[in-house]
Amino acid sequence: MSTAKKEYKRITVKSLVEMKRNGEKISMLTAYDYTMAKIVDSAGIDVILVGDSASNVMAGHETTVPITLDQMIYHASSVIRAIQRCLVVVDLPFGSYQSDPKEALRSAIRIMKESGAHSIKLEGGKEVKDSIKKILNAGIPVMGHLGLTPQSIYKFGTYTVRAKEEEEAEKLKEDALLLEKLGCFAIVLEKVPAKLAQEVAESISIPVIGIGAGAGVDGQVLVTHDMIGMTHEFHPRFLRRYLNLYDEMTNAFENYISDVKSVDFPNENEQY
Repeated sequence: MSTAKKEYKRITVKSLVEMKRNGEKISMLTAYDYTMAKIVDSAGIDVILVGDSASNVMAGHETTVPITLDQMIYHASSVIRAIQRCLVVVDLPFGSYQSDPKEALRSAIRIMKESGAHSIKLEGGKEVKDSIKKILNAGIPVMGHLGLTPQSIYKFGTYTVRAKEEEEAEKLKEDALLLEKLGCFAIVLEKVPAKLAQEVAESISIPVIGIGAGAGVDGQVLVTHDMIGMTHEFHPRFLRRYLNLYDEMTNAFENYISDVKSVDFPNENEQY
């Protein structure tokens, strides 16, 4: 028997748990600026992730490692000013939480106070449990992130699928249970086998949101610039492109240049 979809005027961490319980899938996309966030929120997205992927998408870095806490706060503040309905989750950047739980708490508090964000996300399981505890004890909602953890790219050496071997898969399942027990409200699973991801989603009561983790989880997340085809050179298996904005924008820019050069723009109706 299917459950009627509930209409949410405002999405909260409680809403996401309720959505999982009711069998409603969770939609999540990234945004890093006011204009994009306003469009994404108006479309009815459930969650906006202000991801440290801004390091790649907005700043052109090869990895997520270089982005700073101040830069994440800037992006998060821009997004928060745009939204009316969705939940906003902000990544704690590399170096702001891994080594010292007190520093982790300070970083999370800065994001919440200075940007107005609703929650934070951080990568890792057992190795960062003390930081998670510290942040949760301060009343700050935490989303976990397991599987491929891009901030650890230099440790892994590759962006390949994680947890294909039994030992790593068992650790991932244990970490997911731990994150639930600690009090995280959701977990992102990135680039793990679909069967494993479904097992994890079915073993815990909090939502599991996948990226490259199959359809058996509780929701999906993509980088907006990837799914609308602005980052046209990026072709992972898990990505579905809903637009090809790279070609459309290039064509528009070329037409503008041509019109300016030929004095076709502005015409009489486009001047004072």
